[in-house]
Amino acid sequence: MEEIKKIYLDNAATTIVAGKVKKAMLPYLGEHYGNASSIHTEGRYAREAIEKARKAIAGFINAKEKEIIFTGSGTESNNTVLKGLASFSGREKNQIITSKIEHPSVIETCKFLEKEGFEIIYLGVDSNGLVNLEELEKKITQKTLLVSIMHANNEIGTIQDINKIGKICKNKEVLFHTDTVQTFGKIAIDVQADNIDFLSASAHKIYGPKGVGLLYIREGRRIEPLLHGGGHEFNIRSSTENVAGIVGFGKAVELCREKMEKESRRISRLRDYLIKELLMIPGTQLNGSASQRLYNNVNISFRGIEGESLVLQLGMRGIATSTGSACSTKNLEPSYVLSAIGLDHFTAHGSLRLTLGRNTSKKDILESVKNIQEVSEILRNISPIK
Repeated sequence: MEEIKKIYLDNAATTIVAGKVKKAMLPYLGEHYGNASSIHTEGRYAREAIEKARKAIAGFINAKEKEIIFTGSGTESNNTVLKGLASFSGREKNQIITSKIEHPSVIETCKFLEKEGFEIIYLGVDSNGLVNLEELEKKITQKTLLVSIMHANNEIGTIQDINKIGKICKNKEVLFHTDTVQTFGKIAIDVQADNIDFLSASAHKIYGPKGVGLLYIREGRRIEPLLHGGGHEFNIRSSTENVAGIVGFGKAVELCREKMEKESRRISRLRDYLIKELLMIPGTQLNGSASQRLYNNVNISFRGIEGESLVLQLGMRGIATSTGSACSTKNLEPSYVLSAIGLDHFTAHGSLRLTLGRNTSKKDILESVKNIQEVSEILRNISPIK
């Protein structure tokens, strides 16, 4: 029996750990296994490795080393900012502004804070998934504690203008947080130029290990820690540091610095070809902005076809795709992101997300297009939805 060639087009969910990242991590899973808080030789090896990674990451976004806090994930970073700032504020300012298409780790945290008495304003978006900046500016009041708008959406890939959002927040003297989990390592970010106060990112989206994220906190900004204990990470995130994971994160960032510009051009060409070919299939439409879009993201709706069926059928052919966020694909309700940009129930249910990566080749795209064309025709012929 011929082995099915695997094609991985779900890089927004997670990426493979790069070979150089694994190599950099191995010593800290073996001979250099010390606790970074210990003062003996093995502890110092671990501490030096963490600080080397911190320096590399800080330089990558034009931050100071002491402004980089290592966490366990992007979700933890988002929770830490929102809950930590709300707790520290003392309710003098009790309003948070976010958007209707944020990642669940922001949306669900905001729902939690609503139960605690905070007012949450959920900004709508247009058909491309873009926040109206004039509306944002009007909604900011003396009660506003924080504006939290993601850099790019994980489902439809729409990129928000965080530079303009940062300027609005600075002029209004309001704190600004951005979830950059999907853009960190793909798009150049300058926390100074963009007036960012808090930033979240995750290693496993950029060919690093799972289980390690980061939180940038601008110097002078104060939050209540989510975790209390030994005072690790500048008293922000108590827990014995994941040394190997942090080392892997640092190495992944170094590789992004080397590859980002070249890979963005190469993958953009593949993305554009993929979109063009898929839109030739009857009953399809592109979801999200055609121009202000992550260079590796394709989100297409197939009218009259269940997205889950597409994913399963393509999976049987060795092609890994998604219907949306990997954090919420078990939910059979239509994507709240697609609903927010105006898609009806049936169109939203027929969405397919394909996210390209470093290992994606032109041959992979050609093979994927061929299989999607075949599978969509089969499913449409047997679909009860016409």
